[in-house]
Amino acid sequence: IFTQGKGIIMGANDRLVKMEIDYSSVVDQKLKECDEIMKDTIKLIEVLDRLLPLEKQTRTAADTISTGRVLVAIIKYCYQAKQWEQMNEHIVTLSKRRSQLKQAITKMVQEAYELVEKTPDLDTKLKLIETLRTVTTGKIFVENERARLTKKLADIYESQGKTKEAAEILQELQVETYGTMDRREKLKFLLEQMRLCLAKHDYIRTQIISKKINIKAFEDESSYDLKLKYYELRIQMDLHDKNYFDACQHYKHYYDTPRIKQDEEKMKQSLKYVVLYLALSPYNNEQSGVWQEVESAANEVVPACLPTQNHAFYEFPQMFRKDIVLLVETC
Repeated sequence: IFTQGKGIIMGANDRLVKMEIDYSSVVDQKLKECDEIMKDTIKLIEVLDRLLPLEKQTRTAADTISTGRVLVAIIKYCYQAKQWEQMNEHIVTLSKRRSQLKQAITKMVQEAYELVEKTPDLDTKLKLIETLRTVTTGKIFVENERARLTKKLADIYESQGKTKEAAEILQELQVETYGTMDRREKLKFLLEQMRLCLAKHDYIRTQIISKKINIKAFEDESSYDLKLKYYELRIQMDLHDKNYFDACQHYKHYYDTPRIKQDEEKMKQSLKYVVLYLALSPYNNEQSGVWQEVESAANEVVPACLPTQNHAFYEFPQMFRKDIVLLVETC
């Protein structure tokens, strides 16, 4: 991502920088020495005293790979010594170094991100998350890592009963604009934003977020689980707005998913709700067309809902709209 040509890399200030010296062999030797020293973890300061000058050398020479290795090693050694405060301090300091290299920062952030779940307690975890969120602010090249950190923070807030705070912090992310995040991960973030907005009864915001999702993304079989979650959330919105026809259509999308069709119990249950909310919808040509579409399947799955065998299925909603809820739910 950051390489512009042979020996040319991008600095954190968005300027092209040419590598002047290859420090890979020097770094190899230094890291071997540091590994030996760190067998006694109380010697962390000695190790850092060796690595920090080396970081400056590799950075000023624009050796991005070697700089990244040194930054990762500093984080790793702080973890081995269980010096979380020092780790946080060095993450901030190293990311602010003059002409720091993007790829090196990325490697350091990724290394520290992997340690979030290895923190000894919640307070330490929160401090590390906030440190990483601070150094990734405004840096597009680590926007994916920042998004994942924000999701972890939102999860913590929600577990503490702070649903409003969780929703607000996750809404800061505009993941639909992220160029390097894969489609599935984007969908998961957007669905999580919808879920949290619904949890705090912010239906307007939920509607706005839902429009960012292209439902064509659900056509791929690998996205069926996300498709089902999406329509579950949309149905919650529909029922809040008493928009029964939309609820019917969204249940039908749910019902039409191959994964649901393969599960007889789920298939019957979802079709019952298609019938229920279709019957509650105002009668018009569009509603009538859907009745015709689901008639044969509904006759097989929910025959007990029909008033008598003398009435056609499409006459049912017009005749029994008031009692349809009880009829369908008792099938």
